[in-house]
Parts: sequence; C-alpha cells; structure tokens
Amino acid sequence: MSRDFHVIPIIDIARLRSDAFEDRTSVAREIAAAARDVGFFYVSGHGVPQAAIDSLVTAAKRFFDQPLARKMESYIGLSVNHSGYVPEGEEVFVAGKVDKKEAFDVGYDAPGDAPIAAMLGPNLWPDTPGFKADVAAYYAQVDQLARILFRGFALAMGLAETFFDDKLTAPPSQLRLIHYPFDPDAVDADGIGSHTDYECFTILHPTAPGLEVMNGAGEWIDAPPVPGAFVINISDMIEAWTNGEFIATSHRVRKVAQERYSFPFFATCDYDTVVEPLPAFVSTARPPRYPRINSGEHLYAQTAQTFGYLKRRIAAGQAALPKGAQALSSFGQEARTAMRVNS
Repeated sequence: MSRDFHVIPIIDIARLRSDAFEDRTSVAREIAAAARDVGFFYVSGHGVPQAAIDSLVTAAKRFFDQPLARKMESYIGLSVNHSGYVPEGEEVFVAGKVDKKEAFDVGYDAPGDAPIAAMLGPNLWPDTPGFKADVAAYYAQVDQLARILFRGFALAMGLAETFFDDKLTAPPSQLRLIHYPFDPDAVDADGIGSHTDYECFTILHPTAPGLEVMNGAGEWIDAPPVPGAFVINISDMIEAWTNGEFIATSHRVRKVAQERYSFPFFATCDYDTVVEPLPAFVSTARPPRYPRINSGEHLYAQTAQTFGYLKRRIAAGQAALPKGAQALSSFGQEARTAMRVNS
C-alpha cells in the first residue's frame, strides 16, 4: 500500500450508535479503509456538544492568559501523574529544538493522593476559577466518544465489537490543552517535529490551521480544521496490534503567525494492557514486526524521552526507562524508512 494520499477523508460516525449491526459495520469499513490508506480521518456525527468544546476553549484561554509565575504554580514537574502546566521548552521532540508553545496536560483523575502507575494518579489542578469543571466535563465527553470509536476500531480490525471493553477500566488517556501564542516573526516552516502519537488513537480539536500529515511519498498534506468535526489519527498501539496494516501516520505542526489552540485527546487502554500483533494480521509472508509492548510502559517511556523534568529524574537516578523501551520515532513512516535503509 503506497498511501500516497492527498485528501483526508471525512467519516460520519453517527451510525456507530445505531442498534443495527450493519449500520455499525458500514462505518467500521470506512474506518478500516482510512486507517490503511491514510492513518488520519475526520469524524462528524460525533455527539460531543458544541457547548462543551466552547467551554474548553474559554477555560484554556483564561488559564494561558495568566502570568507565567502563576501558571508555574501548576508546573507538571510537581505532579505525580504527569499532569499540569507545560512551559515553553519543556517538551522537545528533536534534540535542541524548542517549539514556541505552552500546554496543560490532564489525565484520568484517579482517586486518592498516591499515583497508581507512572502516568496514572490524581491530577494536579490549578485554582483558576471554572478551569477544573470545564476541562473535566470536556474530558468526560470525549472519553465517551473514544469508547465508541474503540468499538468502531474493533470492528474495523475484524475483531469482536467488545474487544477493547475490558481494557478500558481506568485508561491513562491524556487531554492536552496547547497554546501557540501569536508570533509576528514566524515564517512558514517546520514547528513541532514530525512524530507519531504513543497511544491507540488521537481525537483532536484545533482552532486554526497548522497540522500537516505525511503521506506515503513523504509529502506533507495539510489537515485544516473542519467545522463540526474532530481529527482522528492512528497511534502506535493500533499500528502494533495490526502488525502495521493500520499505520501511525507521522505528523507535525507548521509554524504559523496567528494565535492557535489545539486540544488532542490521546485515547489509550489500561496501563497493563499487553499489545502485540494479533493473529489475524500475522502470516508466513507477514511475520510479526513488533515486540510485545506494555501499553502504559510504552506511553511512559516515550513521554520520558521528550519531557525535561522526566529526563532530569532519570539522570538523577530517581526514575528509569522501562526495560525494552522503544526509541522515539519507532513507529510511522519514518521508522519504516529507517528499516528499509538498514535492511
């Protein structure tokens, strides 16, 4: 499959809520085609209220408009579950390259004061008025959408519709609120480095253009916002489960002068979920391309290789990468290109 696409498809997923199995499987066939050929697609008919989206955007603007010192009171390095404020320069995909952005990360808000796992515990919430209520309400809405999409993906993969259900009891799915400030000096060039997402799939709401997707020919294709739709992209775990048939398409954010907000929800399975190529995607002609992966450990390992506070903890001997941790860019087109070059 060349995947030399130039258009990202739009799929109406309202029928995934239908009582008719044929309605659900017809959507799943569209998802399968998009996952194989593109790795990205838009979804309409998603059911997330516009009011929840608007409240999220307002909450993000209210938080990021505060002075840096105030925002740093919720610095992510103070958290136990990788939640909180991410200042400019904290997250680096390419060594030495700092992107002009700031963020706030929110995860599954596990009860209690102690972390359950490296990426799972109680969130570090700021005391900005209304922030927790609005962000948590959106998280709940998009989490429900993710569970519907998980069933759609199961059907698209030829599995029982409930394949993922018992793997979604307390998943460390992350919601990021990202702010790209107005930059009058920006030129149309690379911004956030090319990468894949670490989880199963991403549900994205951007407020302005900038996202670009790499096709099979290595060309960058614009993925601008579509009114009323979310952007969905395949991530590392789905690529591994399908033995590379559904690809985690590499993407990046182009530098733009205008102020921009982006809200990706990284949908994943429970921390201890074991991921490996499923038998339906393995044959003599297509042997397993991926090792057994612990979903949560992969998420932590990839995160720890990009965030400054985690790198410092590892350097100080306060933390360590999991055994067998994959290097960055181990999935997607860039990884495949490297494999072809080294084979």
